Amino acid sequence: MLLHLPIAILATLSPIHVSDTVPTYDIVRECRYEGGSAANVEWCSQDETAALGQLKTEWVQFVGADKRSCMATTQIGGFASYVELLTCLEMARDVVGASADPENLRAKSGSRSTRPSRRGERNASAKASGASAWQIIGMRR
Repeated sequence: MLLHLPIAILATLSPIHVSDTVPTYDIVRECRYEGGSAANVEWCSQDETAALGQLKTEWVQFVGADKRSCMATTQIGGFASYVELLTCLEMARDVVGASADPENLRAKSGSRSTRPSRRGERNASAKASGASAWQIIGMRR
């Protein structure tokens, strides 16, 4: 009876499998959920497609734990977004890099992300007013 105990313990300690491929999300459903005019839905689709392309090329560089966490977070509410997944993974990667090299964080603080941006009303109002997205939503940098 005790012969099976080590097997049971080893089976429970096995790592959770993280897919080696980018998850499949329904871009049309996500963009329709975002709503707005037909142009906004088209922009959303373009942004999601661009984010998917970037995720496909960069997927292997992200850590498995970050992939699991970000995939779970971006699927809350039943809708999933490649733009949000990419943003989450980039932030997780940058936090690790910043904690390893605080001077690097200071140098990068003025740089823009390489991810595609949402072309919604928030971005349009930020561009029109010259304010950053953080200022638009009431947060300080």
